[in-house]
Amino acid sequence: MRLSARVDYALRAAAELAVAGEGPVTADQLARAQAIPGKFLENILTQLRRAGLVRSQRGPVGGYWLARPPEEISLADIIRAVDGPLAHVRGERPEHVDYDGAARSLQKVWIALRASERSILEGVNLRHLATNELPEQVRVLAEDPDAWVNHTHR
Repeated sequence: MRLSARVDYALRAAAELAVAGEGPVTADQLARAQAIPGKFLENILTQLRRAGLVRSQRGPVGGYWLARPPEEISLADIIRAVDGPLAHVRGERPEHVDYDGAARSLQKVWIALRASERSILEGVNLRHLATNELPEQVRVLAEDPDAWVNHTHR
């Protein structure tokens, strides 16, 4: 899985908004807190606002804040808002691609890959990031990334 800079920046900015609480945070404050280029961040915040994940207010007391509680916004929500669907093959959903011959099973691999990605990205929300209390499944995999691979190849 390849994550774009846009996704990385969006997730980092959203995590900052999650710890900020209900008050508005300026794009400049978010950019400084996470070392994100300002113009790039403004574009990302616009996408998050259009997706209904972030709200904004202009003016001297303006800024951005989460549109919903952080536990209701998954990492998958943010990724989809800025980069589109999680796993596509040549722009198609894995269920819509067909292969012949020796590659016939590849479609099932893509479907399983998407399910695995979704399991993690939909299971982690902004509250998890803000409190540094990740779900057990994520902590276990992060502590020993090869555990699942080694377990399945025994």
